[in-house]
Amino acid sequence: MNIFRGLSALPEFSNSVITIGSFDGVHQGHQKILKSIQQLAEENEGVDVVITFHPHPREIVYPKDADLHILTTLDEKLEYFRRAGVSNVVVVPFTIEFSQQPAQEYIEKFIVSRFHPKYIVIGYDHRFGLNRAGNVHLLKMYGEDHGYEVVQIEEEELKDITISSTKIRLALQNNNIDLANSLLGHPYMIKGQVVTGNRLGHHIGYPTANVQIIDHKKLLPKDGIFAATATLGGVEYKGMLYIGLRPSIESASERRVEIHLFDFDRQIYDQDITVEIYKFIRGDRKFPSMEGLKSAMAEDELTVRKYFRGSLPAQADVATVILNYNGKNFLERFLPFFRSSRFPNEKIYVADNASTDGSVKWLKSTYPDIECISLSKNAGYAGGYNEALSRIKAKYYALVNSDIEITSQWLQPIIEMMEKDPTIAAVQPRILAESKRGYFEYAGAAGGFMDSLGYPFCRGRVLQNLERDTGQYESAIPIFWASGAALVIRSDAFHEMGGFDTDYFAHQEEIDLAWRLLLRNYKIMSCPQSVVYHVGGGTLSYSSPEKIYLNFRNNLITLFKYLPKPDFIPVVSLRWLFDGFAGLRFLAKGQFANAFAIIRAHYYIYGHIRSILQKRKDLGEQFTRQPLAKLPGVYQGSIIMDYYLRWKRKFSDLFPS
Repeated sequence: MNIFRGLSALPEFSNSVITIGSFDGVHQGHQKILKSIQQLAEENEGVDVVITFHPHPREIVYPKDADLHILTTLDEKLEYFRRAGVSNVVVVPFTIEFSQQPAQEYIEKFIVSRFHPKYIVIGYDHRFGLNRAGNVHLLKMYGEDHGYEVVQIEEEELKDITISSTKIRLALQNNNIDLANSLLGHPYMIKGQVVTGNRLGHHIGYPTANVQIIDHKKLLPKDGIFAATATLGGVEYKGMLYIGLRPSIESASERRVEIHLFDFDRQIYDQDITVEIYKFIRGDRKFPSMEGLKSAMAEDELTVRKYFRGSLPAQADVATVILNYNGKNFLERFLPFFRSSRFPNEKIYVADNASTDGSVKWLKSTYPDIECISLSKNAGYAGGYNEALSRIKAKYYALVNSDIEITSQWLQPIIEMMEKDPTIAAVQPRILAESKRGYFEYAGAAGGFMDSLGYPFCRGRVLQNLERDTGQYESAIPIFWASGAALVIRSDAFHEMGGFDTDYFAHQEEIDLAWRLLLRNYKIMSCPQSVVYHVGGGTLSYSSPEKIYLNFRNNLITLFKYLPKPDFIPVVSLRWLFDGFAGLRFLAKGQFANAFAIIRAHYYIYGHIRSILQKRKDLGEQFTRQPLAKLPGVYQGSIIMDYYLRWKRKFSDLFPS
């Protein structure tokens, strides 16, 4: 996300889609506006720009207003914009001079001359200019002369309550955290810095991080105890938050914000901390003795831990298994995120494929509580997982690449979905790019599909074209395959299918397994409410000739195994033709190793035709083959033809809503 602080060094925006406002709280109504500008920018090959103000305009216009309380500081606001995948944020210094601009001048000299918008997206109550004289009608009138369109977003309602920053403030002041978070669309955030306290918490067994609030206008809930999380260095920890005057300990006039982190023992003074509040537990009160305070805190801890454990059935146990091969750098970077998972019945394993980079030694010394399954050789993704999962008992397996950054609640919506429907065998989360937040990642995006010739593609990724996530694929739907980068599968279904085909070694073994599951009438689902971030190409880059070889080879093997007789000859013949075109395209680009990789893939098929046909025969005895067209998640056309000849580059072009 590009952040521009001030107006002096702005780039030359063109074809921009802009929105303007204070965005205090970045609540659900604001989030709808952000999604709108992203979607319009994507559709019009433009750039999305959020224009916000600092300080809050009321501070400047009404400097003596002591009642002003803000929901989000500037840093908090920027964090929400980053999470929403905004591309550009311009922070405009709000001054008396700026506030005195007439509405017409504001449009011409500020909006048009600096941002050259194609679209202006605003909320239902947007006003601007001197005395707030400007409104949507004036914007639209000037749009006719300056070539922009105005899109007005209507007021959002939740449970018949119109969403507004004022109602969120009132909910927080009454400690109605549930309502406030519902209106916000996210937990209430407090950013600050950890400062030194009097260390009394250490002496009573509940050490706390004392959070210094940077902006004195930041609204805090009423005094009490809350279930909360704290993020330090990008990693989230659960804990219980205290806000108040500490009446049992001292006579003080300054409210404290302190958080006790569970299972945490590190010095973190002077570090930035982000606290997010989830639940009000009880109000503050004075205890007659330290023993009474300690007893109450012990009860609070049990209550908060129970809250974070959630209400999922105890039998919904999950084994999260991270397959590693020479990925020590990824383990160092991403394992802390797995430790912050909020799923109550989860055990984390690392299955190591005979790494030579010191991964195992580092893991055992740094995370002795994480079980490491050391494999004797590098058997690839397929063989490595087959061997590791044969040693693990759990109801669900969460198979996750070592280059995945999970979000703390990624498992909850997936397991809830699978618990409700026992015919769902596997579920994939929404997979976004770790390096380019707000865009889908190649390996899975929002769910895997197949075309009529057996070419895989994704909801959010067709061939090499990666879409921006603007909320266009929010529904949970049946898919053909779930990405091996991150998926959850029922252990009994995995073993019933015989696991992965180890001859694949790596790449598309999940598609092969998915095809078998579909033939057994299991469902495979996409769950966009669950989100993870993927680096991609952690072991082999996407442009690696070896990866191209494995993808083409394994895809052809899969077609040989599963296509029914009427489809076999026409599909395989066309595949040879299309694969030939792909090879010629690589040659034209001078990518000779990639072209040779396709030739190698086809020669593998010729050289192993007997064993491949034997696989086909064996599968025919176990499953009733079905035409591709009758399976879920199949596009009846050809993505190659549509992509290059009909310019259909997005999933929504193939499946118009």
